Amino acid sequence: MKSEVGGSVSKTDSKEQSPGVLYIVATPIGNLADMSPRATAILSRVDVVAAEDTRHSGRLLQHLGLQKRLIALHDHNERNRAAGLLDELEAGHDVALISDAGTPLISDPGYVLVREARNRGLTVSPVPGPCALVTALSAAGLPTDRFLFVGFLPAKRTGRRAALDQLRQESATLVFYESPHRILGAVRDIAEVLGEEREIVLGRELTKAFETFYSGCVSEVLSVLEADPHGTKGEFVVMIRGAEPVASDEDAGALDVDRLIRLLLPELPVKKVAKLVAELSGRPKNELYQRALELKQG
Repeated sequence: MKSEVGGSVSKTDSKEQSPGVLYIVATPIGNLADMSPRATAILSRVDVVAAEDTRHSGRLLQHLGLQKRLIALHDHNERNRAAGLLDELEAGHDVALISDAGTPLISDPGYVLVREARNRGLTVSPVPGPCALVTALSAAGLPTDRFLFVGFLPAKRTGRRAALDQLRQESATLVFYESPHRILGAVRDIAEVLGEEREIVLGRELTKAFETFYSGCVSEVLSVLEADPHGTKGEFVVMIRGAEPVASDEDAGALDVDRLIRLLLPELPVKKVAKLVAELSGRPKNELYQRALELKQG
């Protein structure tokens, strides 16, 4: 198995040039002060920067005082551009992949490139930093022990409602990204499909000057959002509390059995109770006898 070490990967002089490293570099989601020193150092020494939008990333590099060869890598050209970038890596050139904001590949391009790099045995090294979904969740006040990131909901209402309907019984906290021109429609559909009383938190313009969190039940948040003149400006992270867990058939059966035992114990001996409940539930008589004893003693 090939060993990989994060951070700087130095190349030793040899007759055969060692391959370059593909760095996955997280960049600020709004506040440029969130750019880490390590990310800046990596960008300063790579040979090529693959960027979702070269104009946007060019401004970031200019802010950092860097001049780099930029190659556009986005949803529409990734399969074609990946091969050239892989050739760069095999020629010994280090490449940094960045997105417009946050951590690459999190609802952003890069999957094809990273997958193919690993298939070729090339080193892929993450340079962690800002990520909108983690940033929003950390301040939302919703359960984070389990969450399901769904990316962007379908743009059209029919597809969006169908996607929400499939998540109706999901007990993990749900996380979506949403654009400003679709946010009202999305929250209205959430109210209709998941219920107006479901708890929801919206994070808008995270880390920027007008960062805003809207929280409460869906109907309350929708009303506030509709009344806010800035409510449809900026990118959103939508977080919804998961559905209450539904008891399994086995759990429900256990509850019914206990109730039945408690009802019969005052009228019948424990052995008779166990026999009757075993016939009604199909569960082992010996198990029910022990359970009846526990309930009687308790």
